[in-house]
Amino acid sequence: MLDTVMTMIAVINPGQGQAPPGSGGVTKIVGWAAWIAVAVCVVGILVAGMKMAIEHRRGGGGESVASLGWVMGGCIVIGSASALVGALV
Repeated sequence: MLDTVMTMIAVINPGQGQAPPGSGGVTKIVGWAAWIAVAVCVVGILVAGMKMAIEHRRGGGGESVASLGWVMGGCIVIGSASALVGALV
């Protein structure tokens, strides 16, 4: 699953030409940010699932399903970030 997620999150593709001096550090930082974003998505889904389980146990009406929807929306934006930026640039 992690391999699938990491292939969906593409790190900077500079395209044609030569990278400017010092761009290796920027690529490294973007890679770290991608890893952190994936970890935050996983934690967010886990927390939303825990909230749903607690609500179900207490007989709640499922208000936490909306939080799961927001988390999944954030995951979609993070997963498609490179494609979104590529489309805008």
